[in-house]
Amino acid sequence: MLEQLLIFTRGGLILWTCKELGNALKGSPIDTLIRSCLLEERSGAASYNYDAPGAAYTLKWTFHNELGLVFVAVYQRILHLLYVDELLAMAKREFSEIYDPKRMNYNDFDETFRQLRKEAEARAEELKKSKHVGKPVIDGKKQGQVKKGGFEGGNKKKSEANDGGDGDTGKSYKLETGHSNGNHVNIEGSRAVVANSKENASSNVGAFDVSKLQKLRSKGGKKTDTVVNKGSNVHPKKKITKKNRVWDDSPQESKLDFTDPLEENGNENIEVVGTDHGESMMDKEEIISSDSEDESEEVGKESKPDTKKKGWFSSMFQSIAGKANLEKSDLEPALKALKDRLMTKNVAEEIAEKLCESVAASLEGKKQASFTRISSKVQAAMEEALVRILTPRRSIDILRDVHAAKEQRKPYVVVFVGVNGVGKSTNLAKVAYWLLQHEISVMMAACDTFRSGAVEQLRTHARRLQIPIFEKGYEKDPAIVAKEAIQEAARNGSDVVLVDTAGRMQDNEPLMRALSKLVYLNNPDLVLFVGEALVGNDAVDQLSKFNQKLADLSTSPNPRLIDGILLTKFDTIDDKVGAALSMVYISGAPVMFVGCGQSYTDLKKLNVKSIVKTLLK
Repeated sequence: MLEQLLIFTRGGLILWTCKELGNALKGSPIDTLIRSCLLEERSGAASYNYDAPGAAYTLKWTFHNELGLVFVAVYQRILHLLYVDELLAMAKREFSEIYDPKRMNYNDFDETFRQLRKEAEARAEELKKSKHVGKPVIDGKKQGQVKKGGFEGGNKKKSEANDGGDGDTGKSYKLETGHSNGNHVNIEGSRAVVANSKENASSNVGAFDVSKLQKLRSKGGKKTDTVVNKGSNVHPKKKITKKNRVWDDSPQESKLDFTDPLEENGNENIEVVGTDHGESMMDKEEIISSDSEDESEEVGKESKPDTKKKGWFSSMFQSIAGKANLEKSDLEPALKALKDRLMTKNVAEEIAEKLCESVAASLEGKKQASFTRISSKVQAAMEEALVRILTPRRSIDILRDVHAAKEQRKPYVVVFVGVNGVGKSTNLAKVAYWLLQHEISVMMAACDTFRSGAVEQLRTHARRLQIPIFEKGYEKDPAIVAKEAIQEAARNGSDVVLVDTAGRMQDNEPLMRALSKLVYLNNPDLVLFVGEALVGNDAVDQLSKFNQKLADLSTSPNPRLIDGILLTKFDTIDDKVGAALSMVYISGAPVMFVGCGQSYTDLKKLNVKSIVKTLLK
């Protein structure tokens, strides 16, 4: 049963709701749809699933772009209503005929919708009946074949199972024996057939000759014995050391080890980096040139369709008068060129496709203005969509949040998570350097108790920056180490605790479970995902699975997910900036830091205009 149908404007004004349905929806599915799907450029999707306590809804929608209207239908997910798409299309057609921007009351649409709903339900029932009428005859024939085969013997049954292309014979046979229906049963049947065929084959060929196996073993034993004996007689050779190359004009080097000498107490002589080493790029404004070159012309060239060219007069007349309404076929060439361009900039294919679908949904049905090309209209819509996605939905001012936590006399905790080798420890040190420049006391917590050398690496950064570090060595529970570090920071009056964690692949469940425990036990103020700017399609897999594992493995009813993203190695990608878009789109978390070098000052903010310009260039 349909739960609700709403018609509202893109500005959020509700024009009409179905009073006949009048069902009180649990939770807020419409608000969630607008916030999570329509505003996030995911409107190209077919449907949206919303889970509320005690209810699970499916929402479907359609747009009237020319009038700026949105039609949304809500129904229980378990019902699988077949007529919803048709009902939305009919409601859109009928309501657009009576719509007036100055009018606010549409009570007369109630009777129209009642008729439309009856028509849609009647068609769905007819379609369902027509499917049921044709099915029993086919099933009866196939069941008869199977029963017949069942009495004739096992070999006949096997041949029928192998000959059946669609596997329905195996399915009906399993239903008679009491097993569940579906693909699973069919797979089991095929496995049984394979097993039986293997047994028959082995019986026909004959048993394996044991004497051959014994001969092979004896040969192998002799060979190993001879090798051992030879090894015992040969004296160990001296290790050959590599000699330094001596050039004609250069003096001979006495050593190749250029590591820093140790002090008298055994500690390494590490250079101390003060806060006056240089201003962090986080505090510098990036200047972007405003000239847009001839980008729209390039898109226009790429998006020319291969179909028959129009005449000069017709194309001139269309550019002057404009087209009545844009159709999907008109947008496809420009959207395909734009999708290819995004993918060359390292945007994941799935994300590029969804963005193009969303832009098509927002433009379809709109009137094309005079003297405008479809390619330039598509590019403008895509630019708006990209800016909307990359612009953070909430404040990402960490300094303000740190001062707010300081007033409450508790440390501000940041946890750095991510896959192996992306630069978590290095960029943690960059963030620490930036905070020190703003006169904020920082403590590092070495919670990577898994990788060899991780604690020593963080200790080196702490010595160079002259900040305290909390460490407990290796093979300890990182969640407990982080908790003790936060308690130590509260005692010492440190403003911020930066927690370093071990790199882990998104499919490694034991390590993901340990990370989920760390986040749940310590409840950090910020969970930062550190990802490479070099990554392409894998960005979607990494972030979605990190979020999924954090949610699934947490014991809290409201699990913590990723709050922000730190992009590393941004200086190595030239114009392949698509990873930023892929990560933000899939997680909804903003890019808070961008690592762009190897020194402590090489940390900056993400410039949204620059990224959008590069993506569409």
